[in-house]
Amino acid sequence: MAKKTTKKLKITQVRSGIGRQATHRRTLRALGLRHHQASVVQEDTPAIQGMIRQVSYLLDVQEVEE
Repeated sequence: MAKKTTKKLKITQVRSGIGRQATHRRTLRALGLRHHQASVVQEDTPAIQGMIRQVSYLLDVQEVEE
């Protein structure tokens, strides 16, 4: 049986959350981003895609090889 591989995304916060809506700041926290210029690697799921779409103006997203 073939092993199913999932896509991974490297998400980097490129703009500050200061002065942004509270829901957007909470979304950054939910993504695992705590500081400006911080990066996290997350699996590409519909939930993560929705969070990225909400705060896309604060982020840089790249696909990562496993």
